[in-house]
Amino acid sequence: MLKFTEKMKKVILLFTIIIAFSSCKNKEELRAISKKETASDSTEVQKTSEFSIVIHGGAGTILKKNMTPEKEAAYLAKLEEAIRVGYNILRHGGSSLDAVEKTINVMEDSPLFNAGKGAVFTNAGTNELDASIMDGSTLNAGASAGTKTVRNPINLARTIMENSPHVMLSGAGAETFAKEHDLEIVDSSYFYTEDRFQSLQHVKEYEAKKQTDDKTAFYDSTIKDSKFGTVGCVALDKHGNLAAGTSTGGMTNKRWGRIGDAPIIGAGTYANNNTCAVSSTGWGEFFIRAMVAHDISALMEYKALSLKEAAKEVIQEKVPHLGGDGGIIAVDKYGNMVMEFNTAGMYRASMNDEGKLTIGIYKN
Repeated sequence: MLKFTEKMKKVILLFTIIIAFSSCKNKEELRAISKKETASDSTEVQKTSEFSIVIHGGAGTILKKNMTPEKEAAYLAKLEEAIRVGYNILRHGGSSLDAVEKTINVMEDSPLFNAGKGAVFTNAGTNELDASIMDGSTLNAGASAGTKTVRNPINLARTIMENSPHVMLSGAGAETFAKEHDLEIVDSSYFYTEDRFQSLQHVKEYEAKKQTDDKTAFYDSTIKDSKFGTVGCVALDKHGNLAAGTSTGGMTNKRWGRIGDAPIIGAGTYANNNTCAVSSTGWGEFFIRAMVAHDISALMEYKALSLKEAAKEVIQEKVPHLGGDGGIIAVDKYGNMVMEFNTAGMYRASMNDEGKLTIGIYKN
């Protein structure tokens, strides 16, 4: 009887070991299957685009009825020229930072946009330029504000990011830094354009009328859009790195050294390899309060929203709720692109790794 009991114990023990081993094996197989499915899903999502680039040239009351055929053609041509510069950099394996900087240079050198050469005028009749850039792989960033003689502010922003311990420099100090690093310096007259100067006169006339008549309404698109105007670019390169950059002349008739959202990291510009890259354009004061660029990234990271969902919530819900308007361009880590705005129009363009070009000006 004793021997039988001992044999039974051994059988039961052996049976238990077999069951335990089988269970462990099944768990490992389940884990392997789960990992395989996750990897498969991830790979499927990542196939959206190997690289992508999106640009904007400002948002506002941009209506086809107010646009001459010649001016419309000029904008379309310049948007295409700019985005193809960045696209070619990415196509040949270049970095997203290079693509962003060089693309923005094209728009800064054009009088069509409120950045660089086409910067608007301050109340004092001067031009004060702002810019920022951010590297999504390191979260390093650089920005400049209130410069008057640096030809390409986006170049200064990148130089600050890569060659200083600071994120933002302003005014005379930023210009001194630019000279020390051999950036191109121009006479302030370089930024003069007749169209922008006349826009300043219109805004001043409106202000003078408003002081004598509180019922004075906005009487043309120049007045309505005096708070708008920016250029920006976001890109994803073949190495999986995101970058974003923004450059602007700010608000027409601005005073007291006013600075908008464009040079502020998290408001006008943000890039994070874990989520997306964003560049903003709109009424800066509200974009600062809403921290628009970072908020889109945060909604993706903490609420698992898609880029499209996050951009829509911020631009169509949060910003208007505060009283502001404008738009953003963005690209996520998978190459998905969005161009979201709540104004009548936004100069914009996008290209993916297949070379598909999309250019737009008006809402529809």
